Amino acid sequence: MDPGNIRILVLDRDGASATALRNTLSAVGYQVTVASRESEALNIAERELFNLIVKSFDARHIDAVALMNRIRSITPDTQFIFVSERGTIRTAVDAIQKGAYDYLSKPVDPIQLIESVKKALEYQALTTEDERLKLRLRRRSEPNIFVGTNAAVERVDQLVQQIASTDVTVLIEGESGTGKEITARAIHYKSRRSARPFVAVNCAALPDNLIEAELFGHVRGAFTGAIHDRPGRFQLAHGGTLFLDEIGDLSSKGQADLLRVLEDGMFRPVGSHKMERGDVRIITASNKDLERETAKGRFREDLFYRLNIVVINLPPLRERIEDIPALVESFVRHFCAKHRRRQKKIHKDVLAIFQTLPWPGNVRQLRNLIERLVVTVPRNKIELADLPPAVVQNAKAKQGFVIRPGMTLAQVEAELIRETLLRVTSNRAAAAQKLGISRRTLQYKIRRYGLDRLSRTRRL
Repeated sequence: MDPGNIRILVLDRDGASATALRNTLSAVGYQVTVASRESEALNIAERELFNLIVKSFDARHIDAVALMNRIRSITPDTQFIFVSERGTIRTAVDAIQKGAYDYLSKPVDPIQLIESVKKALEYQALTTEDERLKLRLRRRSEPNIFVGTNAAVERVDQLVQQIASTDVTVLIEGESGTGKEITARAIHYKSRRSARPFVAVNCAALPDNLIEAELFGHVRGAFTGAIHDRPGRFQLAHGGTLFLDEIGDLSSKGQADLLRVLEDGMFRPVGSHKMERGDVRIITASNKDLERETAKGRFREDLFYRLNIVVINLPPLRERIEDIPALVESFVRHFCAKHRRRQKKIHKDVLAIFQTLPWPGNVRQLRNLIERLVVTVPRNKIELADLPPAVVQNAKAKQGFVIRPGMTLAQVEAELIRETLLRVTSNRAAAAQKLGISRRTLQYKIRRYGLDRLSRTRRL
């Protein structure tokens, strides 16, 4: 979730402590409001919606749990993190058991605070029941990355429409930054499960000793530090969609645990004697070729066949160059609204340069660059002089196109035709002559490779 969309209220009577907390959180990009008194915090909470409240308290002077309950009567989904100095451990434990997300001791370690806030926000996103909040966050979270006319992207969109209403397991493959999670969310929001949670898990970040607890939850007393029951991702996604990102990086133990629950839908929370049934739709994603990983023995074959029912392949940005003008327009519109900037235009020379770059970070890289330009360029038109020097240098250095090991001859031919039309000449008769084929043959290959709607840009 974008930190710029997150509102945090810091409540602390100590001005120096409040300033330190605010500075730590603001540095991440969160919108932070500071209050010094409980009455002031309540008045603010009545007017504004906060994702999280960082509350400093002293058990000798205030009932922290009562204050939390009072604010939650106004905004039920608000998460709380308590910070205190001495003599309040019992109250802190009581607060956590009654619904606070975490407790930190003063002086607060900035790294520990940021990590606790991230986890609390993730937990909020997974468990919120406020549909208006969910819809608002959904609208503001991401711009549209599926605009344009690329044939491969259009096929993805058609496939999403076909499978969204089913519960079929989906595997999304593509390079990093191509929009795998956005595609998974599109499937979820078009499905009958759209009113239920969409829960995303980064499998690469799951250590072996926490996999079961993260996926299936744990009960109080299951291990040291388990002071209360905590649901796992399968419970949090109940009735909705569980998105397992970077599934190819899941450890052998994790693969075995996942296969077991996929076979019969049953799992047991850590420390519990009770089996539970998970009603979730599974969508997975990988930037690796799972079929190749399976053949090399790095991924379980039985799990691969469980996941490999419907496969969606997302093309890298370099293979949908014709969509860049539409993508840029979508990003500019989104970020101007998000950052409260007047709508900006992009000079055609900037678009032309964009269509020559390799974009190793794919759509995510383009998206981040556009956000930077929207925020930093004061004028209404973004021009060549506004581009970072590295972008211009990369454009000048790229004189050809890359042939990667594993490409088919058809892919090489399609890329050569694409680059010729985009960067040599958009005149098809001239392009056919350059390529040494007839115009009729070129027209056939353009249709075959879905290149018939390439944007016509001037040669750099």
